[in-house]
Amino acid sequence: MSQSIAEDSPLLRSADESALTLTMFMQPEHSNSLGNVHGGVLLKLCDECGGIVAARHARRPAVTVTVDRVTFLHPVLLGRLVLVHGRITWVGRTSIEVELRVEAENLLTGERTHTNSAYFVYVALDSDRRPTPVPGLLLETEEDRRRFAEGAERHRQRLAEAGRTP
Repeated sequence: MSQSIAEDSPLLRSADESALTLTMFMQPEHSNSLGNVHGGVLLKLCDECGGIVAARHARRPAVTVTVDRVTFLHPVLLGRLVLVHGRITWVGRTSIEVELRVEAENLLTGERTHTNSAYFVYVALDSDRRPTPVPGLLLETEEDRRRFAEGAERHRQRLAEAGRTP
């Protein structure tokens, strides 16, 4: 299968069309008392990046539905450039899952550290602020197909946890 579940959509878009890297230099106002960047600052950047990715795909406003599987691997230190990479992994009828990968770059050495990852789910809204169908996801590579299958499984798990059937 070369496209997503939303095959009835007249339009398919690739994950590359909406992918984004958002960057921000971490300053003292972003830190906690240990000199690390607050986790909430990183989550806000993830949500901004993911929301932009979802809106680019849908060409509509998109709102956050859930934050799934946030994993913090390493602290982000002040003075680092944070890069948040967002890429669509799965789409349903009205929802879009975005994988977010955060890296911190030491500007003096060029070293990048993968600091955290998360999956955020968004729903596209129409002009009445109601959920509206989104374009299907064009799956161009084996990697795209693998990510889509994994995203579909996460979607099934989220529904099961909420007591809803897929």
